[in-house]
Amino acid sequence: MKEWGYSILKGRQIDFENNDFSISRFVELHEPSFSWCIGCGSCTATCSAAKFTDFNPRKVNLLIQRGEIKGIEDEIAKCMLCGKCQLVCPRGINTRNVVQNIKRAISKSYAL
Repeated sequence: MKEWGYSILKGRQIDFENNDFSISRFVELHEPSFSWCIGCGSCTATCSAAKFTDFNPRKVNLLIQRGEIKGIEDEIAKCMLCGKCQLVCPRGINTRNVVQNIKRAISKSYAL
């Protein structure tokens, strides 16, 4: 059979029923401002870690809110807690506290 250069791609739908929202719930419980994010990208634009690595605070927030936590531990470890993102956030989200609560939620999930 002749190859046409096309392949079947993996489905891109988000399976909310099987995703793990435990980290999202934990962070929202301890830092209510976490749910205020509008995804504007100001945090990523000013992030010191993003300039040196492929860290993206907006993407981390979105993935956690979706319940897609695979690889989150490695990603959140790149944050330097410099606080620039908190200074530019138009919604006033306490991003440092969000990051620390994400780390606590991850450690608690491993303790189970």
